[in-house]
Amino acid sequence: MTTILSTNALSKHYFHRDGLIMALDDVSISVSEGSFVTITGPSGSGKTTLLMALSGLIRPTSGKIYFKEQMLETDNDTALVEFRKRYTGFIMQNFSLIPYMTAIQNVMLPLSLNSISEESRKHRAVELLELAGLGNRMNHYPRELSAGQQQRVAIARALANKPAIIFADEPTGNLDPMLSVEILNFLKEINEKNRITIFMVTHSPAAGAYGNVSIKLRDGRIEN
Repeated sequence: MTTILSTNALSKHYFHRDGLIMALDDVSISVSEGSFVTITGPSGSGKTTLLMALSGLIRPTSGKIYFKEQMLETDNDTALVEFRKRYTGFIMQNFSLIPYMTAIQNVMLPLSLNSISEESRKHRAVELLELAGLGNRMNHYPRELSAGQQQRVAIARALANKPAIIFADEPTGNLDPMLSVEILNFLKEINEKNRITIFMVTHSPAAGAYGNVSIKLRDGRIEN
């Protein structure tokens, strides 16, 4: 299978008044296209740092990141922005919806970064909200939606630009167990039907079981 994302000796260090913090320490991974990757580990193990480095949101201290076997220029802001815009989608624990925008406007937002007509943007957003089971909630504001519905809008938004990879940071962290299962099943469906690679940080063993690739971290290192 084709490798979509890999790292070689990836490290991220922070300097603190108490000393050097090794958030990531010599992490090497290789993930095949279409995988559902779960990143687990105790608090402070480097889970979110790894997700942010892989997605180009932070620069590693050292090491290499490869997207489809081409090295990602992690010291080049323009290259990182282009990588995120063209190939990635993001889902956050707190949904990160724009409160004064309706569901359809939130989903249309990332499409506005590309040269796409408003009609095409709206058509794509409608398509995704219907996929998310929110065809009758398109003109609702986030405050008018349940937590589960807000996260579905966030997932629809993450899919807007047809990403190759979705990065999800504790996507069920603010949801009750029943809603968590609903959202995880939706993510699994997206992964299997569309062959979109998913990297998901989670502290939940139940959520971790949804992946077919497991990365376990402890003190910034991969735990075997």
